[in-house]
Amino acid sequence: MFLFESTIERLSRLKSQAANLLTILNMAFGGAAILVTMNDHFALAVLFIFIAGLLDRFDGMTARKLGIESELGKQLDSMSDVISFGIAPALLIYAYATNELGTLAMVVTVIYIASGAFRLARFNISESNGFFTGLPITAAGVVLTLSYFAVPYVSPVVYLFFMIILSFMMISTLSLRKI
Repeated sequence: MFLFESTIERLSRLKSQAANLLTILNMAFGGAAILVTMNDHFALAVLFIFIAGLLDRFDGMTARKLGIESELGKQLDSMSDVISFGIAPALLIYAYATNELGTLAMVVTVIYIASGAFRLARFNISESNGFFTGLPITAAGVVLTLSYFAVPYVSPVVYLFFMIILSFMMISTLSLRKI
């Protein structure tokens, strides 16, 4: 009987952390994308960012489905998103497409990352009303990552403008319905 109760207790603890586990995996793939970008494995970085996106999609769904939403999970999700959809895509595009533009490219990259962090902080202190205020960093990061495929056809300067546009969209007061 004790073994059965112990197993049930372990399963209950595992269930309570399922969403956080997915969030940590999201963060791990974002971190891995950064590391492989530093080693010039850009296509692998794209793959890792997309995997992080899938994990990000399922962590919130899992928390709601299992009734385990928490303030810790919300904060952890935002930290993961800064890494996976802020730093990782920005570094990917900087390293692969814009680094030849020097200081200007660095400044725009930092603006993109800071805008994403600002957007997440604003989200964390706002009331949930069924709408996002500003473009979610996940969407911005995935779109920026997708732009990797246009690098051979687009001027690096266009990427700087694109990153600035995404930055302004993240910090804007644009309202988008949550899906």
